[in-house]
Amino acid sequence: MHLGLVGLGKMGGNMRARLRNGGHTVVGYDQNQDVSDSTSLADMVAQLPSPKVVWVMVPAGAITDSVVTELGGLLGEGDLIVDGGNSRWTEDIRHSEVLAEKGIGFVDCGVSGGVWGLDNGYALMAGGKAEDIAKVQPVFDTLKPEGDFGWVHAGKVGAGHFSKMVHNGIEYAIMQSYAEGWELLETVDMVENVTEVFRSWKEGTVIRSWLLDLLVAALDDKPGLEGIRGYADDSGEGRWTVEAGIENAVATPAITAALYARFVSRQDDSPAMKAVAAMRNQFGGHALHTEPPPGGDASK
Repeated sequence: MHLGLVGLGKMGGNMRARLRNGGHTVVGYDQNQDVSDSTSLADMVAQLPSPKVVWVMVPAGAITDSVVTELGGLLGEGDLIVDGGNSRWTEDIRHSEVLAEKGIGFVDCGVSGGVWGLDNGYALMAGGKAEDIAKVQPVFDTLKPEGDFGWVHAGKVGAGHFSKMVHNGIEYAIMQSYAEGWELLETVDMVENVTEVFRSWKEGTVIRSWLLDLLVAALDDKPGLEGIRGYADDSGEGRWTVEAGIENAVATPAITAALYARFVSRQDDSPAMKAVAAMRNQFGGHALHTEPPPGGDASK
């Protein structure tokens, strides 16, 4: 295929390379002209044959909205836009409706694979009409991992990003479980080689996974995770998963707890825990600490 690709950062740049390695012609555009193949969105679109296909790979929110809006003015009937970023599914529905008035197709595609995708392929979850999916199927076939898995037409517009959102919510919960298990193993005296315990789980156990492999690699790189601050951001998709659970009356306690744990990680001294400590002191006379108790003594 011949397509445009907007956004050539860590993900977009590697995707361009994988697509070119697969025989596709890619005209990329990025504000960083050192990596861009075109000077503007208009220049990129002008280099594409009709019907034109443009894949957008920029940060979700206002930036994606701006790019899709501008492309809507540059493309015409029969052309297609694919949003491969981490947009909220509600934005997909809005974009699809606006573009449909101009005869422009729209596909949303959740993309997973990170910096490893260039070599390993990207897991793709797409939403849109079957005829629009068909227009860009050769691109999906090249980007996906080898084998039978890693690609799905999840449903109508919005289904791709909704599926990716739930994927990321599950990821939050799995990561939190590994993290809590690691902390507990590190805390007790009887386990002398926590990294090797985790390494042993890579084969033959029901909790083996790629995330486990990555944690072992991190522990090999930084034993005990020295020098890493216990602070974790969230990209927004964990929040959206919890919100969707509330809207649909679906309980997501593990995902919600994992999200809240990230919020707590950003506090050097949790105000909520101050209130808990004060109440324990009031009703039970439990000691108040002006400094964190050494070793995380749970009896205090």
